[in-house]
Amino acid sequence: MKVVLQKVSHASVITNELYNEIQTGYMLLVGVSETSTKEDAKKLAEKIVKARVFEDNDGKINLSIKDVGGEILSISQFTLYADVRKGNRPSFVDAASKEHANELYEYFNEQLREAGVLVKTGFFGAHMDVRLTNSGPITIIYEAKEGKII
Repeated sequence: MKVVLQKVSHASVITNELYNEIQTGYMLLVGVSETSTKEDAKKLAEKIVKARVFEDNDGKINLSIKDVGGEILSISQFTLYADVRKGNRPSFVDAASKEHANELYEYFNEQLREAGVLVKTGFFGAHMDVRLTNSGPITIIYEAKEGKII
């Protein structure tokens, strides 16, 4: 399971109209593979909630999303498992089936919520426009396999 975290000052999901938006927090792109497990989702959620990437009063990156009262916009992103080694068209054979991906995506979001963070989402499996203002800029890639952060 992979998550791309972007610290944002604003992020939104739009289909034909505004669907969801957040201000200060994280915009997460969440990818699930066929081998991803609930333990992977749980470990990633724990790590992300505890990540200290917000500035304290001294300007030092030292505060977590909970410390600053931030929100999360979580977007399912199967293309994180694109295989581009052959040819020019990506292969997505490593991405999870729709059922497995949705189950773990929802479980991951629930783990974030249970940790005390407000989580908003996009539409699972749908085309949408995602807009964000990356703050910092800070972008971090997290990955878990077999219940461990790698």
